[in-house]
Amino acid sequence: MKLPNENKLLRVLPSDTKMRLLPQLKRIALPLGQVLYEAGQHIDNVYFPIDSIVSLLYVLEDGSSAEISVVGNEGLVGIAVFMGGESTPNRAIVQSAGDAYKLPASVLRSEFNNNQSIRALLLRYTQTLIAQMAQTAVCNRHHSIDQQLCRWLLLSLDRLATNNLTMTQELIANMLGVRREGVTEAAGKLQKLGVINYKRGHITVTNREKLEELCCECYAVVKSETDRLEAYLPQ
Repeated sequence: MKLPNENKLLRVLPSDTKMRLLPQLKRIALPLGQVLYEAGQHIDNVYFPIDSIVSLLYVLEDGSSAEISVVGNEGLVGIAVFMGGESTPNRAIVQSAGDAYKLPASVLRSEFNNNQSIRALLLRYTQTLIAQMAQTAVCNRHHSIDQQLCRWLLLSLDRLATNNLTMTQELIANMLGVRREGVTEAAGKLQKLGVINYKRGHITVTNREKLEELCCECYAVVKSETDRLEAYLPQ
């Protein structure tokens, strides 16, 4: 059976660990908008995205939400299972459709508790995720919607094989925790500058270099931390 190498964390696991996990890993499709778990819900499975992207959102009592981080093929969804919790205060929802590997939470927890190399790897990844969450909070508080949209687009592109995203302005607004009108205006500016093409829920980034120029420093901080993780991973 083919070893699961499409996810970067799974790819660098020792061969004996991969063989132990292989019977428990299940490749599944994650459609756009699917909720993997709600805030406070017991986490039964963790997910290793392949070509999908999952957003972690905080949802307020009035139903409004804001994205705190994104997870793609560089990581996993469900760190609470090995960080001492059975649940998490955020919602996990599929931002970009694709596939992922699903693994029972109990299996990953056992590997974490009994395998020092895996524990070090997962803690290193958790550090990058926390850094992304912290930078996102700063960005949402201090930077314009235009800059937030640029950051969000760049983080998404880093986790996809193409420059095309399928996402409505309403969903982007929910991710950023802003009004839809603000996203419409920001996307319109980027389109006039020739940075993106937007039509009926499909966004194509046509000038990534310009997109990075327009972005605030938050994207570079997050990418630097992710690159540090990848440099640490065995090749």
